[in-house]
Amino acid sequence: MINKAIIFDSSTLINFAMNGLLEEFRTLKKAFGGKFLITKDIKWEIVEKPIKIKRFELEALKLNELILEGVLEMPSSVGIDEKKVSNLTAEIRNMANNTFFGYGKPMEIIASGESSCMALSKLLDEKGIKNLVSVDERTTRMLGEKPENLIALFQKKMHTKITSKKENFKGFKGFKFIRSTELIYVAYKKGIVKLRNHDVLDALLYAMKFNGCSISDEEISEIKRL
Repeated sequence: MINKAIIFDSSTLINFAMNGLLEEFRTLKKAFGGKFLITKDIKWEIVEKPIKIKRFELEALKLNELILEGVLEMPSSVGIDEKKVSNLTAEIRNMANNTFFGYGKPMEIIASGESSCMALSKLLDEKGIKNLVSVDERTTRMLGEKPENLIALFQKKMHTKITSKKENFKGFKGFKFIRSTELIYVAYKKGIVKLRNHDVLDALLYAMKFNGCSISDEEISEIKRL
């Protein structure tokens, strides 16, 4: 009986692929002992769309292998109907993109991919399956952890006053997130990464940072001290 899962956004998967760490990703799945899940929206983002673009074709083929091998699985593998995921995805995306307002207009802050990960997380919660959402992008994580902090972030980026519909904040509570940096740290500590050098962990964490993981130098230093 599977009782735990990690739901992957495209950002984390692309990060592992671009850093040539998919073999480590496979071994990490075995060590985890639970499900690695994606939604149809994420499959479109990591395979179906990029496979038609020469620059990204190779990474798309490699990630598709993970699906064919069963390393990455769809919601149906845990008895969740894709239509339920799609319906809840639309609800979450609509609420998120009508929560913050700048220049008098609602701000689109998340897309279908991230919304679908959050939808699947809620549905797993209903089934009693413990889960984490793996996402490297900062906005989605802040929306679930500290949505009030997004106001200052958006004001700094857009140079205008941002207002919010605070009653929506409660709809984004309860999610647990993990980044590629934390995942590669676990792989390193478990001996899954076979490189042997005192700078390996530093190299891994910065490789993830430079390929899109939102993490500060201070956070990297903190991870290295663990």
